[in-house]
Amino acid sequence: MDWLRSGPKQLLIGGKFVDAQSGKTLQSFNPATEELLGEVAEGDAADVDIAVASARKTFESDAWRNMSPHARGHLLSRIADLIDKHADELAVLETLDVGAPLSLTRSWARFAAQTFRYYAGWPTKISGVVVPSEPSRLIYTAREPLGVCGLINPWNAPLSQAATKIAPTLACGNTGVLKPAELTSYTTLRVGELLLEAGLPAGALNIVTGYGATVGAAISAHPGIEKVSFTGSTVTGKQILSASVGNFKKITLELGGKSPSILFPDADIDKAITAAVSSFTRNSGQICSAGTRLFVHQSLHDEVAEKIVAIASRLKVGLPLEKDVDLGPLISSKQKDRVVSYIEAGLEQGATPSLLGSHKSDTGYFVEPTVFSSVKNSMKIAQEEIFGPVLSIIPFKDEDDAVFQANDTEYGLAAAVWTKDISKAHKVAQRLESGRVWINTYGELDQVMSSGGYKQSGVGREFGPESIDAFTQTKSIVVRL
Repeated sequence: MDWLRSGPKQLLIGGKFVDAQSGKTLQSFNPATEELLGEVAEGDAADVDIAVASARKTFESDAWRNMSPHARGHLLSRIADLIDKHADELAVLETLDVGAPLSLTRSWARFAAQTFRYYAGWPTKISGVVVPSEPSRLIYTAREPLGVCGLINPWNAPLSQAATKIAPTLACGNTGVLKPAELTSYTTLRVGELLLEAGLPAGALNIVTGYGATVGAAISAHPGIEKVSFTGSTVTGKQILSASVGNFKKITLELGGKSPSILFPDADIDKAITAAVSSFTRNSGQICSAGTRLFVHQSLHDEVAEKIVAIASRLKVGLPLEKDVDLGPLISSKQKDRVVSYIEAGLEQGATPSLLGSHKSDTGYFVEPTVFSSVKNSMKIAQEEIFGPVLSIIPFKDEDDAVFQANDTEYGLAAAVWTKDISKAHKVAQRLESGRVWINTYGELDQVMSSGGYKQSGVGREFGPESIDAFTQTKSIVVRL
C-alpha cells in the first residue's frame, strides 16, 4: 500500500515526525509471507527524554491546560470520525503487520473509533464533590490530570490497544509518550497522523518506536513521567512495577491470562462449543483473555471434545487478506517455536491430542488449531499462557470442583460460565477469581465495562469509570468562610 511504500516511518515528537537521535531503524516483516514491509525508527532513551520534555511542555501550556472540557470532547470525536473514515486502510495495514484476518482487523478499527467516541463523552463529566462540613467552612474536591503518562502496548492488537491507551489519557487532560511494540508499530503511527489531522496540539501525544529493553525501560523509569499504563506479559509487568518506584508512578497493568470456561450439563451445549472454539482460535489464540481452559462436566467430556474437534478442524488457516480465512499466522518465528514447544509439552505430559494441528509451512508462521482433552489442570499446558491456538479440555466432577480448578492458577483475567440455571450462573460467577466473567457468552466487550485482572493478571482497570480514576488524581480544597 502507498503509505508503506512512502519510506521509513519516523518517531512522532512535538507534533512532527522525526528520525531517532541515533539514526537507527528496525525492520518490520509480514508474518504471513515473511516479506519485509519496511523500516521503523529505532528510538532509545535519548528519544524518550525529548518526547517527555515535549509532553511536559504541552501539559503545562495554556493551550492544553485551558482547553475546555467541551473542546476536548469534540477533539476526541473528530479523532473517532477520522478512524472511521480510514477504517479500511487501517484494517489492511494491521493485517499486513500483525497477520490477523481482515475480518478481525476491521472489527478492531471499529472498536478503536468507538473507544475514542466513548471517551469523548467523559471530559464534561470528570467532577469533584462538595463534602459536608461545618457552616463556616467549605470543603470540596477536584479531579485533576496526573501529568505525563507513559503508554506501552503489546503486538497482538495494536490498533485497538493504541485507542485504549490514548483516549483516556487525553480525555483526562494528560499528555502522553506511547511506545508500540517493535513488531507492530504501523497502525499506531498512522493513528498518530490522524491525531494531528484532527487538531491535537503538538506534543500532547508523542510516539517513540523501538525495543522494550530500551524505550520501554526508559519510559518505566523516567522521573518526568507520572503514570505508566502497560499491556503485555506478566514478566514485563513486574519489571515495570519495579522500575516505577523511583518517583512512585501510578501504574495500570493489564497482563497475562489462562482464562477458564465452565460448561455445565444443563447449558446450551452447541452454543457453548461454538464460543469455546472461537475463544481459543480468535487471532490465532494471541489474545490475553483467550479461553484456553475449557472445564467440562465429566459426563460430557468425550462428546464435547468430539464436537470441538469437528468445528476447529474445519477452520481455514491461511493468508489473512484472503476471503474466508479464519486464522492467520502467529506474529513471529519465535512465537511459533514457543507455541510448538507447549504442544510438545502437552504430549510429553500425557494429555490426549484430540486434534493435533500442523505447524509445517514453507512460508509464514502458521500453527493450526490444537485440542488436548483429558487434561489435568496441573499440566504445563493448563497452567502457563501459551498465546497460540491451543485448547485444554479439563473434566470436573461438580460445581465446587469446577470452581476450585478454575481458580487454581496464578492468573485471573477473564472467565465464562455456561448454564441455563441463572442462580447457579451468578453464584459461580461470584466465586471465580477473575476481573471479567461472561455468562452464556464469551469475549463480548463494551467500553462501559471495566477490564483488568485479579492476581498476576494485572493491577488497576481499563475502560469504564475506573479508567478515569486511573488517569486522574483527587485534590481536596478547604475554604474558611
